[in-house]
Amino acid sequence: MNFLTGTYECKVDAKGRLMMPAPLKKQMAAVLAEGFVLRRSVFQKCLELYPMAEWQVLMQKMNKLNRFKKKNNDFIRRFTAGVKMVEVDGNGRLLIPKDLTVFANISKDIVVASAVNIIEIWDKDLYEQAIDDAALDFADLAEEVMGQDDDEAYGIS
Repeated sequence: MNFLTGTYECKVDAKGRLMMPAPLKKQMAAVLAEGFVLRRSVFQKCLELYPMAEWQVLMQKMNKLNRFKKKNNDFIRRFTAGVKMVEVDGNGRLLIPKDLTVFANISKDIVVASAVNIIEIWDKDLYEQAIDDAALDFADLAEEVMGQDDDEAYGIS
């Protein structure tokens, strides 16, 4: 799967279903049948939607953790808490389970945003606040994360 692109404002219906934006659905056409994993974000009050292949890559990394170390066990338990397997139905809708809806404060208006190889699902107000909060130090963050001299070899500048 290629990297995903796009940020879309959507609505969730009374049953907690999200109509996947057509451009994202088109980008994910090759992986729609495989299903997805929906989970709580580690750092934000949003949800992360992983195509199954991406989730399996992540689980392979997790499987290398030594489960006889308490912090590893605690991390795995917390990371996988509330994880749900979900599918996009024949009408292009994704059902967001109630417990995850509550976690992310999702009501009606949401934002579906690509995040390289996964999709974030946000309550619209929380998304706008997160973007506003990050804007204050984004230039410094961009320089720190992407401005390394060794990245020139990879065409990043």
